[in-house]
Order: sequence, then C-alpha cells, then structure tokens
Amino acid sequence: MESFSRDLNIAFRQLLKTPGFALTAVLMLALGIGATTAIFSIVEGVLLRPLPFPEPERLMAVGEVFTESPSGNPGYENGPNVVGGVTAPDVQNYMRETHSFTSLGGYRTDNVELSGAGEPATINVGRLSGGVFPALGVAPMMGRVFTQQEDNQGEQVAVLSYPIWQSRFHGDAGILQKKILLDRKPYVVVGVMPAGFEFPLIPGHLDQCELWVPMSFKPEELTAGASSWGYQMVGRLRRGLTPEQATSDVERVAENTMRNYPAYMASIRITGRVRPLHEQTVREARALVTILFLAVCVVLLIACANLAGLLLVRAIRRRKDMAIRIALGASKTALLRQTIMESLVLSVTGALAGLVLAAGALQVGRSLLPETLPRINEIGLDAPVVCFALLLAVFTGVVCGLAPAFAAIRTGLSDALKEGGRTGSSGGGHARLRSALVIAEIAVAMALLAASGLLLRSFQKMRMVELGYRPDHTVTASYSLPQKQYSTQTLVDAFDDELMRRLRQQPGVAAVGLSTRIPASDIHSTSAYVVEGVAPPKNGMLNVGVPSLVEGDYFKAMGISLLQGRFFTPEDKLGSQMVVIVNRKLAEHYWPGQSAVGKRMRMGLPETPTPWLTVVGEVSDVKISSPDEESTEQMYEPTTQGLAAYGSMAPANATAGDGGYIVVRTELSPDEMENTLRTAVRSIDPQLPLKQVQSMEDAVSHTEAPRTFNTALISCFAAVAVLLTVAGIYSVIAFSVALRLHEIAIRMALGSTRQSIVRLVLISGLKLAAVGCAIGLVGAFAASRLLKSFLFQVSALDPLVLGLAALSVLLLTLVACLLPAQRASSVDPIEALRSE
Repeated sequence: MESFSRDLNIAFRQLLKTPGFALTAVLMLALGIGATTAIFSIVEGVLLRPLPFPEPERLMAVGEVFTESPSGNPGYENGPNVVGGVTAPDVQNYMRETHSFTSLGGYRTDNVELSGAGEPATINVGRLSGGVFPALGVAPMMGRVFTQQEDNQGEQVAVLSYPIWQSRFHGDAGILQKKILLDRKPYVVVGVMPAGFEFPLIPGHLDQCELWVPMSFKPEELTAGASSWGYQMVGRLRRGLTPEQATSDVERVAENTMRNYPAYMASIRITGRVRPLHEQTVREARALVTILFLAVCVVLLIACANLAGLLLVRAIRRRKDMAIRIALGASKTALLRQTIMESLVLSVTGALAGLVLAAGALQVGRSLLPETLPRINEIGLDAPVVCFALLLAVFTGVVCGLAPAFAAIRTGLSDALKEGGRTGSSGGGHARLRSALVIAEIAVAMALLAASGLLLRSFQKMRMVELGYRPDHTVTASYSLPQKQYSTQTLVDAFDDELMRRLRQQPGVAAVGLSTRIPASDIHSTSAYVVEGVAPPKNGMLNVGVPSLVEGDYFKAMGISLLQGRFFTPEDKLGSQMVVIVNRKLAEHYWPGQSAVGKRMRMGLPETPTPWLTVVGEVSDVKISSPDEESTEQMYEPTTQGLAAYGSMAPANATAGDGGYIVVRTELSPDEMENTLRTAVRSIDPQLPLKQVQSMEDAVSHTEAPRTFNTALISCFAAVAVLLTVAGIYSVIAFSVALRLHEIAIRMALGSTRQSIVRLVLISGLKLAAVGCAIGLVGAFAASRLLKSFLFQVSALDPLVLGLAALSVLLLTLVACLLPAQRASSVDPIEALRSE
C-alpha cells in the first residue's frame, strides 16, 4: 500500500505538470467510456438482466408454429427460435393435458373503456388465465390475484397495476372490493400489483397493461374464433425438467389438437414449441442492441488508440528523464509501474466523467429509444453498469499504458542520449507504433462511417417510397363501442352514421370515413381467402391477405387512388350483391393483364362455406405498416356486409363497425381537427373515449422511428469516431513534424521550397489514411453481415457509400495535416539549426 500510494502521488504530480495533456486524455476517455457505458446499460437492461420474476430461468413461453401452412401473420414464420401464438381452444388443451409445468396459462391484451374513475379513457388490459399469476410468482402488494375458478366461472374481477392505482385512483388504500366500469360492465377490484410489475413484457412505452382481468373465454372464441392464433402462453417449468422435455410434452398435445380440428382446418399442420420467456422477450431487440454495442466499442477503441498515441508521445519526450533515473538506480519495474499508474489515473478519471455523461444521456435519451425495445423502464446506471464502467477504465488504463511504458524504459541511457540529437529521429520502432495506432483508428472509423452511410441511404430510400395514400391533412382516432350499450347492429350503425354526419357538417372537413384498420397502425392480422377459378396453393399453403371493413368516404379521406371500377356506395348493403375492393398486388397476382372488376373471391379456407364476393374496384397498394415493409395483398369490404362475408364462420351475436378508426381529411390544422373529433364523439356519447388521436403524418413518423433511431445513433457514433480519428491524425503528424524540424531545416537550406515541404507532410498523412481505408473496407465488408437486416433497398457493399466514406476519410486526413504542414513550411532554417 505504501508503494501504491507513492506511485499514485507521483502520477498526480506528473500529470499536473502537463494539464493540457491530462485534460485532453480525460475528455477523450470520458467520451468513449461514457458512450460505451450508456449503451451497455441498454444491453444489460434489455438482454442480460434476468426477468423480474422469481427463478426466471424456469419461465417458458409456450406456443405453436406452422409446419406446412404458414398463415403469413407476423410472428408465425417458421424457425428454430420462434414461438408463435395459439388459439383459444389450444390454451385450454395445453393447460389441461400438459404435465411439464407447475402453472400454465394463456394471455392476450385488449383495449377497453375505463369509466367511473375520473375522465373515461381507453386503457390497455391484460386478459389472463388463472394460471398466469402463479406461474409468474409475484405476489400482489395489496389484496390477491384472481383464481382459475374465477376465470372458469367468468367472474368480473380485476387486479390493478401500481401506476394506474396511483394515477387514476390516487393510491386509495380502500380500493379493494370497490367496483370500476370496464366497457361499462362492473368489475370488483381484488388486488394491486407492486410497483415495477409488468406483464406481458410488451416492447414500447405506451402499450403496457394497466390492469388485468380473467381470460373467461367467450363462446365465439372457442368456436368461430378457433382459427385465430392470437393468444400467448406462459408457464413455470417443473424442477428437474428441461425445455426439451417440455417441448416433447407440448408437441404431443399439439398432435392431439390437430386430430380434433374441424373440417375447414384440416389442411393446417402445427407443432408445439417451448422457449425460455427471456429469449422470446428480447428476440426482436437482440440484433439492434448488438449492433449499437459494437458501434460504441469502435468509438472506445478509437479513444483508446488516441490515448495510447498521446502516452507514447509523452513517453518519447521523457525518454532521457527515464534513462537518467535508471542510471541513478531506479528499477525498470518501478518506472513501468509509475507509467501505468499515470495511465490508470487518466482512465479512472475519464470513467468517472463518463458516468456523468452516461447518466445525462440516458436521462435525455430513454424516451427516444425505439418501441421495439422491451423493458425500457429497467434501463439505468445500476451497480452492474457502474462496475462495468470502472472495470473498463482499469482495463483501458492498463492496455493503453503498457506499450508506451515499455517504450519509455526499453532503451538504455547511452541510446537515449544519442537519440534525438543531430538526427532528429525518435526511433523507427516508435514511429511505426504511432503509425499503426493511427492506421487502426482510421480503419475502424472508416468501417463505422460506411455503416452510417448505408443506414442514411436506407433511410433516404425509405422516405422516397410510395405509400399508396396521402398522409397530409388527415387526422385519425381509434374508438371502441362497449358491447353492453351497443349490443345490436342497429345501435352500432346508428352511432357510426350519426358520427360521420356530424363530422361532415364541420367547417374544413373534406371527407370522413371509418375503417377497422388504417395504415401505420399496430394491427397486422390477416385472413385466408379463395379466388374463383384459381386452384388452392399446393402443400397445404393458404392464400392470405389483409382485410379491412370500411364505411363512408374512407378511400377519399385516406387519399387512396382508384385504379379501376368504383368505390363503395350506400347501395352496397346487407341483402344486396356482396362486393369487395382489392389492391393492385392482389389483382396482378390472380388476374395479370386482365381487369379485376367482375371477378369473384370469398373469405375463409377452401373447405369453408362462405359466400362469393364480386370485385367492384381496384385501388393502389397501401403500405400497411412502415414504408420499408413489402406491400401485401389487401381487400376491402363494406362494413354493412362484413359479417355476412364470413357466413357461418362469423361469431354469433357479433356486430360490425363497433370499433376501429375514424379518418378525417381536413383543411384545418391537426390540433383544431382533434378538438372537433372529440367534441363530435362526446356530443353522441359523453362517456366514449378516443385513443390515438393524431395526424397521419405523425403516425407515419412513428413507424419510421426505429430506423430513424438506428440511423441517428450510428451516425452520431460515426461522427464522434471521425472526430477522434482526426484528432489522432493531427497529433501524430504534428509530433512527427516537431521531431523532423532539423531534417526539414536542412531540406530548406538545400533548396526545398515551402510547397514541397507541405507536400511532404501531406503525403505522409495520406499514406496512413490510404492504408487505414483499405483495412477499413475489409472491416466494412465484415460488418455488412450484421447490417443486412437493417438496410432497405441498399446493398451492404454499396460502392457509392463505401467510395464516399473513403473519400471523406482522405479529405479529413488532409484537413488534419494542413496545420502541421503549414507550421513545417514556415520553419526558419537558421533558427532551427542553431537550436540543435
């Protein structure tokens, strides 16, 4: 400890003698370590931290995948690491027939109207089977959770989340056994979950469940809805069993389930699958977080190379001092220890400053994180993250300090006194080490700059995509009519008609329509259909498309172009000819070179007895989700005919048009139209809340947010990397010029012009840049495999991007070399030689 204290004291004294050097090194490391720590906190919070449940390794996601008949729905694709949804009857089958879980249950999320506690609002509700809470193993903070018996009997009980208990019920300690209204039905509050409890672990800031109610399957969910794979399952594995054993158990139940499928589902083949819940939760976020972490490591690598370069320059300048100390009896081990201690002081100080920067960055940037990241609320500077930062600082200090330390003590007194005399040389080995550090910086900066360019080009391509609709001057809002007050189709139609009538009367309104689905929404469900005269796909495959029920002037309000035929009219109602409008992709797929108008199709499977629909119009392809997704086959039906199109498949007592989206094309500002929308709805039903009231331009921007975030963050890292690289090039070239002043003076005394001296310095810098760019291109090629899934209509080896990245690096190298070159050319030969 005495030796450590002495070395630390000496290190501080030495660094205080050169405050400029110390401040530069600390700031570089603060930037590198701070950025790395901030991103690592995301990695730790999203990927590495166990789920916030007891024994999380025993929690399993249970689901199904299609083996021969993929439906095309997102999340249902085949693959070894994918767990898809299940049907309502499957939930009951797995709960009843599997033996590998201590608790197992199904769940899904819904939007319901909450009233009776402040202003009516639409909230996210989790519908859970009675086995979900026991599987998760988290006890409520107050009261209890509902039981499987209450679930089976359809008891109307609810468990509140901590945030909604605080915000809507003001932390009322007497909330238990009180009634709240969900879709205007009374539910009894039986419990409140603790702060921080969240389930399902849904990516996004706004979709977290605010309360939970029993699943209590409705009859139509178990009959007509038996072909809807919209439910998820979670279970707690029995001790001593492996996921592989549980998978065998689930596969057995899936086989029995297929044997009992109704005739219209006979062509569907599924298999059961079990996967750790943690892996299922982070599946979509893993690639993005990994790339961000690799990018920030590149920035840290450049900062470390710069620090090593600065320490090497400092060591070279102190070689005589070190040699004299050795001659006076100092051991090389002691000098090595002191040199590394200086590096450690710099790195630890940089890490402390970096932690402050990381805390500020997370405070500002947490709300900017993309919606695809789960568990965002758990991201922060906790103990593991702080330990990571400090360990990273120690590692950085030791690694960056070793080479300069060995360089400082390697040469004896005689060599040190000879070196740097009339020759002006600092040793070829040291020059090569400095050059290698700069080349490494240029290479990694080049790779990161290329990645940034590819993402920017992808973003540009995405913004140029034809959406198939016009988002400008369009305002939308989602709504859901509670079944208790709108139990018949007549009541639903009366509300919809009156709402559209009142909105059309408002000043500035050009068109009003209703739809069950709009572009840039979170609804991605598909339906199977059959085309007249076209044989079903082979191998049990299905024709699938995205259906929408529309009403009013929806196409005009959304700005969707009519290519052939006509739009719907008021005459397209129940009892008249069944009609449908299709998009261009569907029409060209089944009737290439022909008019789609007059052709016929029907909803459902080949075995399903559903009525034929006549195509009366063809419209442009609409980007249902984000602009960078492939267009899908789409079909539109009048709301009045929507249920009839499914024939006996339609749920009993169901209503059409009882929820969806209101679309208004207006000449007013979005804010003004939002108020008009809310006023019109409240004038009909004062208790009915609207959700997601926004302009379509905002909705489109929301879908672009993940790509915008990826591009912006990688670009920021690339800018920092280039900035640090330019600083590194400048420092090395400037130091090299300072060491070669004697040589430059002799050249000028022998007749070299100032232009030739400038050219000499620039060429030395460009040589380093050229080698670094060549290595960087190889690095960009290696990184292209990681970036592939994030690119849109751009090759990972786009020659334009790679060429511009290399050219940018060369130009920036020239800029970094200009000042040292200018100083070299302004040397007075007589003064330089006299000083030697």
